[in-house]
Amino acid sequence: MRLLACLAAAAAVFAAPALAQSSDWRSVDPNNLLVIDTTRGRILIEMVPEAAPGHVERMRVLARQGFYDGITFHRVMTGFMAQTGDPTGTGEGDSGLPDLTAEFTFRRGSEPAYVEVTGSDRGFMRPAGVQLGVYGVLPVQTQPDGQMFATRDGRVDATAWFCPGVVGAARTAQNINSANSQFFIMTASNMSLNGGYTVWGRVVGPMDAVNMLTAGDPTSGMVPVAQRDRMERVRIASDIPEAERPNVRVMDVRSPRFAEVVEARRTAQGARFSICDLNPPAELID
Repeated sequence: MRLLACLAAAAAVFAAPALAQSSDWRSVDPNNLLVIDTTRGRILIEMVPEAAPGHVERMRVLARQGFYDGITFHRVMTGFMAQTGDPTGTGEGDSGLPDLTAEFTFRRGSEPAYVEVTGSDRGFMRPAGVQLGVYGVLPVQTQPDGQMFATRDGRVDATAWFCPGVVGAARTAQNINSANSQFFIMTASNMSLNGGYTVWGRVVGPMDAVNMLTAGDPTSGMVPVAQRDRMERVRIASDIPEAERPNVRVMDVRSPRFAEVVEARRTAQGARFSICDLNPPAELID
């Protein structure tokens, strides 16, 4: 196995504890693993259907159609994000399928996919009555478990935050329901996007390929056409022959080892520690 670098703050990375046991990990469902081969290397994204079922299903449909193959990263802003998925390369194009309904908030139950991370709101405005934590691979703000008893479905609201590595659905208009095929990968934190754009996944491998994408104009982010990097092939891992398929496992956020990762980051960051410093370590299994 080889350890995949995991995201911390904007560009920092950290390694998982060397003595982590197999019980500390969970395997990524290959039907939820998006494999993007680009001119800069491979990007692996774990899609989270619990958070945005409509958007994840759209990604599966378009990937299986080969829609994304050859499409460029038309907008890349250093210290912000990299955007792609537009066949016209203008920022205004889409797949031709109906636009998607926004999925800013999802209902979280008491399943083991979530763990609260106390003291992780440094520098952020956290609304009263909510807590911060990690749901699978997503940093989220959510109502506490204690409120589940008072809800009809036994669940509470959760909203993913735009931290490094998080993947969001881009819109082609101000209308919140205008997302279609375009998406962007965060290379830094930007809290102004929270609750305004749908989050459907997060990078679970190295950010190297994303960070090497050719940057565009400092103001608009638009990259000159001749300089654009592209997605050469986009597939769902379950559609790749098993012998060639990347198999990824991610540290379980309820495991003792992840608690150690949290404390290691808390110590390293000190007063700067925040939820955006955490992305569960991942391993690519050969």
